[in-house]
Order: sequence, then structure tokens, then C-alpha cells
Amino acid sequence: MPVAAKICGLSTPETLDAAIAGGATHVGFVFFPPSPRNITLDQAMALSKRVPSHVKIVGVFVDPDNALIDNAVTSAELDAIQLHKVTPERAASLKRFASTVETWAAVAVKTSTDIGQAAAYRGAADRILYDAKTPDTATLPGGMGLRFDWKLLENIPQPLPWALSGGLDAGNVREAVNVTGARLVDVSSGVERAPGVKDVAKIAAFLQAVAQC
Repeated sequence: MPVAAKICGLSTPETLDAAIAGGATHVGFVFFPPSPRNITLDQAMALSKRVPSHVKIVGVFVDPDNALIDNAVTSAELDAIQLHKVTPERAASLKRFASTVETWAAVAVKTSTDIGQAAAYRGAADRILYDAKTPDTATLPGGMGLRFDWKLLENIPQPLPWALSGGLDAGNVREAVNVTGARLVDVSSGVERAPGVKDVAKIAAFLQAVAQC
């Protein structure tokens, strides 16, 4: 079974097109103003029109309200909502609210105890996204190029389908897949030349590396 890839934090037609041309199965749009990858609903609407039906669009949110979810799902024609910093109860509520799309819940990981938190999202989400835990003082919950010890996921029974994120790039994604067994990988800062500025060549290199997993 081939490994699927999500290129997250896309904001321009050129980089979106590069992700699609390179074989990304998922593309991510960030709706969180403090992030350098944040885009407006109008931008998302324009970009979504370039995405073919076989590529899934994922909206990324941090503790969002229902109105933002509703507007983004409609404007950007989302296939999934990716939730950061939400409790299992809130994830379940949003899953019911946005019932036409998948709900992904991000679990921030630093220790094995954090991995165990994923079980609480059973029934509250459709997929877990394991991401590296950022410092308590950080403004952003992800996209900072941090990684966690992948061995924490080695041979661990999973409560839900899941994806791996956090510090991935073209040089380490094959190792990450080999250690964790991930079937979906998610990259953002690892294909950038500056925060929020995606690099077409790095996107292509990452997707080529994933194709060799």
C-alpha cells in the first residue's frame, strides 16, 4: 500500500499546483491568523477551484468556533477539518456540526503518555494526526519544524486511522515511515524556504521521497 502525503499550509497557486502535480493526496489550508500560513476564506475559495476531485482538501483550525468551520467548509469545499487544541468533547461536537466532512484531531506528542491521549478521540474524530508538541510559550501548535521520537509510535495499537506530522522533510520521511509504519504523512515547514513560504522544488523532492517509501 503506497504512502499518502499531505502538503499543508499552501497559499499560492504555484505551490498548490506543485503539490498536486507531485502526487499529494491531500492539501491543507490554514485558517488561523497568527500563523504565517494563514489564508482568507476568499483565498481558499480561489485555490480550491484548482484542486481536482481525487485530491482531498483539509482545513486546519486551532480551537475554532462553529461559524468559522461552517464558512470554511462551504467556501473552500473542504473534505476534512483538522483540529488543534480541542478536547475530545469539542471534537465530537464539531464532528456532529460538520457531519459532511471528516474530522481529524491533532494529538501533540512529546512522551508516550501523549500517544495514549489518542484513545479519547475514538468516536469523536475520524483520524488522529500525531504532531510534535510545541513549547508552552509558542504561538503556533505546529508548523515549527519540531519532531518527536518516532519510536513512541512503533508497534502501538491505534484507536483510529492516523497520520504522522512534525519535522518531516525529504531527507527523513522514509526513516519516519519505516519506524512508525505511517500510511499518511503531513509536511509544512519541511517544504518551505522561509516560514509560510513554500518551495516548489522542496515540495517535489518530498513527494518523490514519499513515493519511494
